[in-house]
Amino acid sequence: MKFISLKALSCALFITTSLLSTNLVSAEPKVTSETIEIQQVVHLNKSTVDDLVTLKGIGHKKAQAIVAYREQVGAFKSIQDLIKVKGIGEKILIANQGRLKI
Repeated sequence: MKFISLKALSCALFITTSLLSTNLVSAEPKVTSETIEIQQVVHLNKSTVDDLVTLKGIGHKKAQAIVAYREQVGAFKSIQDLIKVKGIGEKILIANQGRLKI
């Protein structure tokens, strides 16, 4: 069995502590505003154009089309009704499925 000397152990502990205090090694992951993505829920029958453009695959024109559809036809009865809007297909629906609410 090999034994580590007390001097070697204290040296290793000192180096580890020094690295942690200088942020060369971090015990906790760094979180910056760039790494946080807020996944807000978008209500199809209440959201504004600004809310809708936060969805994947939805730009300003498609967001306006969703609002126009809602004003002309009435409230969406299901999330699946979103594909009735011109330019919106299953791919966009799937990309945003966890964020859409009626």
